[in-house]
Amino acid sequence: MHIPVQQFDYVIIGGGSAGAVLAARLTENPMIRVCLVEAGSSDRNPFIHIPFGLSILARFDSIGWGYNTEPQPALNDRELFWPRGKTLGGSSSINAMCYIRGQAEDYENWAAQGAEGWDFESVLPYFKRAENYCGGADEYHGVGGPLDVNNLRHTAEVSDAFVNAAKYVDLPIREDFNRRDREGVGYYQVTQRNGQRCSTAKAYLTDARQRGNLTIITSALAERVLIKQQRATGVQVRCKGKAMRLMASREVIVSAGAINSPHLLMLSGIGPASELEDKGIYVQQDLPGVGKNLQDHLDAIVQYRSKQPLGYPIAARMLPRYIKAACRYLFKRDYIFSSNVAEGGGFVRSSLAQASPDIQCHFLPAILQDHGRRFVHGFGYGLHVCALYPKSRGEITLQSNHPADHPAIQPNYLTEDDDLKVMIDAVKWAQKILTSEAFAQYEGYLSIGEHCLDSDDDIAAFIRERAETIYHPVGTCKIGADDDPMAVVDSKLQVRNVAGLRVVDASVMPSLVGGNTNAPTIMIAERAAEWIRNDQ
Repeated sequence: MHIPVQQFDYVIIGGGSAGAVLAARLTENPMIRVCLVEAGSSDRNPFIHIPFGLSILARFDSIGWGYNTEPQPALNDRELFWPRGKTLGGSSSINAMCYIRGQAEDYENWAAQGAEGWDFESVLPYFKRAENYCGGADEYHGVGGPLDVNNLRHTAEVSDAFVNAAKYVDLPIREDFNRRDREGVGYYQVTQRNGQRCSTAKAYLTDARQRGNLTIITSALAERVLIKQQRATGVQVRCKGKAMRLMASREVIVSAGAINSPHLLMLSGIGPASELEDKGIYVQQDLPGVGKNLQDHLDAIVQYRSKQPLGYPIAARMLPRYIKAACRYLFKRDYIFSSNVAEGGGFVRSSLAQASPDIQCHFLPAILQDHGRRFVHGFGYGLHVCALYPKSRGEITLQSNHPADHPAIQPNYLTEDDDLKVMIDAVKWAQKILTSEAFAQYEGYLSIGEHCLDSDDDIAAFIRERAETIYHPVGTCKIGADDDPMAVVDSKLQVRNVAGLRVVDASVMPSLVGGNTNAPTIMIAERAAEWIRNDQ
């Protein structure tokens, strides 16, 4: 059977938070030919671009991978839904747009684990390079970059109450969570441009896709990296049912995310040898760390109902307000539809915290169920709380050798006792702030099903039955030192013992950062792009 072949200098697998950055940066050199391959379609869905639209994006199967975890023993054997973006921009096209880098110490921890040169001082310039910050350039922020970072154009009154509640729980109000001191609460700054989502597709590809040296192929599933004599030479993809080969004279770059990057490597014969052989895959390179070291932020939502008209409910009496909001957004790009819904939040300490806050919260002026896949009527508000530095580790493994079959996702949530202790403290803190004087006017009452939160055992039962992901999987192709047998890539993100192959995305993080993972992923891609261009 004849398989069509196309030639490029670089082939990038995944047009998401990292891949879009790489495609744009590499094609700044007009002599370099780049092919960007995305399994999803173009980012045409209008709800991607309207920030408030994120509340229903999980309902669109066409822009998500539809992943579910394996049953989680510590979560009452539930299989958790794991939304991941399957469209240009990847998960930056479906996330809550919160711009958070993590704590400086997180990157010192990376370096201590063997990620040489990934300390905070080394990575900060790449955060700044990506950024066009509303507050201007300074020690921590940059201007002129592709990624717009702005203040919210609208916040709900009840979100304002959440921020004002800081004084009742002895916390400072923070205007910027991306500086050295971030303990406290405040409003999130968001990746938005003129009141619209600024995904990596919008930030990086809007101009780059006009370049003659960039080819973007959408709706194309990568089946395997082609390897010859320990060197990656291209990628086989399937587009509209037909196979094609995209050859790379310089490098293949895998930017498919913490689930799909290890999946593709294993399908290509790179991974734990015994697991590959068990699935009938020829072993190109035995790398036992591929798919291991999976980490994610587990999240619980403490929700309150209210008889007061507040926030962003599904309620007939709100229809005139939403009609007004649609008109305002159409002409001014502001008011309710410019909201990212998760408007307020912050960082606090559990009883086990050491150097820095180990709990993050996101405040929603609405009632949420099942990631927004179920409509819930009535007024209310809720606080998401997650443990930032879980000790539990999971893995991504193959279910079969067929590229279209999803891998098995095993996060192993709460297998370490300390993770549950931090989550219990987080729920207690949520209760404390949501029952403070700042919320008295709303006459809220706890609404978490049949559960109560009267004791640690009650809270643990609530967590086991109701906790979900807050969408931050990392670590499955981690950076590590030469003597680390579980390291998949070196400090320049090159796959060990396979020439011409890099992994550039959240999978290379040795450990979770203390916060949302999109901004760090963009930083990783900016840094990788510089190395690749220097190699040219």
